[in-house]
Amino acid sequence: MRFPLHITTDMLKWQLKNWWRGNKRYPFVLMLEPLHTCNLACIGCSPERYNGDLKDRLPLDECLRAVDECGAPVVSICGGEPTIYPELPELVEGIIALKRHIYLCTNGILLDRFYQRSRPHKRLSINVHLDGLRDTHDYVVNRKGVFDKAIAMIKEGKRRGYSVCTNTTIYRETDMNEIEAMCQLLTELGVDGILLSPGYHYEAVEGNHFLYKNEIHEKFQRVLALADKYPVSSTPLFLEFAAGRRDYPCTPWGNPTRTPKGWKGPCYLIAGNYYPTWKEFWNGVDWRYWESRQDPRCQNCLMHSGFEPSVIRKLGENPRDVWTMIKWNFSNPPKPAQAAQH
Repeated sequence: MRFPLHITTDMLKWQLKNWWRGNKRYPFVLMLEPLHTCNLACIGCSPERYNGDLKDRLPLDECLRAVDECGAPVVSICGGEPTIYPELPELVEGIIALKRHIYLCTNGILLDRFYQRSRPHKRLSINVHLDGLRDTHDYVVNRKGVFDKAIAMIKEGKRRGYSVCTNTTIYRETDMNEIEAMCQLLTELGVDGILLSPGYHYEAVEGNHFLYKNEIHEKFQRVLALADKYPVSSTPLFLEFAAGRRDYPCTPWGNPTRTPKGWKGPCYLIAGNYYPTWKEFWNGVDWRYWESRQDPRCQNCLMHSGFEPSVIRKLGENPRDVWTMIKWNFSNPPKPAQAAQH
């Protein structure tokens, strides 16, 4: 399966529970940012995500309260760099105790320190950021040696028995031949999934590295082809959307974000307001407006955080799409030997 059985069943139970309660809007994945401190300043990252002071981190009990209040079956621990968070092992164990699945998003630099204090668990996946091969990745993160450390930590994670996946942002300068070479390498390392996501122009980042909608469509035509050869974890319907072959409304409430400043609204990327409580956030954002994608800041956004949830909530409208997703999830991702034959 593309996703472990317990994640699939937990997500289905969560959707059925909300359907039974008559909830039309409910979160799918909690984006938990326990801190805004980072040991890198990547070209694709907003200053708020690497300029934070460690003393301003979200306390452990506040993190666990956010997980409980949100209710989403999946928690993505991001930041900042989560491995800097002193209470990270306790946070992971606390989220597992709440029976949520965790994606720990990391640049890998301090991942060996986490391995020493943690343990593999079926509800924990290590998600290593990798934006290309050595020269490209080290350029994006603005530090030499980070690619080699990330690869070493992927190998060590697999050796220790962790589920390990990767997350790659595709920029305007991204060479898609290099992305395929990266997918080949990662498949040979036995990663459990490769997430490929478009970088796009939005308010909090600077530079000319980001894609407009037509450029995303062009590059993701190639990603669609790569998904047949490598264990790409983006759903086929999202990839068709990113390639311009179908359309979806945004689902900004699908991935709510808790930060040291509060609940971030309206979405993971755009910070219109920060709300002190879950109730104020959930009832305070004009979801209908942000779903419509009419805001100028949304015009080039095809991010998985807003549109993978749209794939799920619109799935029942077309039986053919349901069958496509079933076949995809129950198919076996390409193995290293298979990928090498292409």
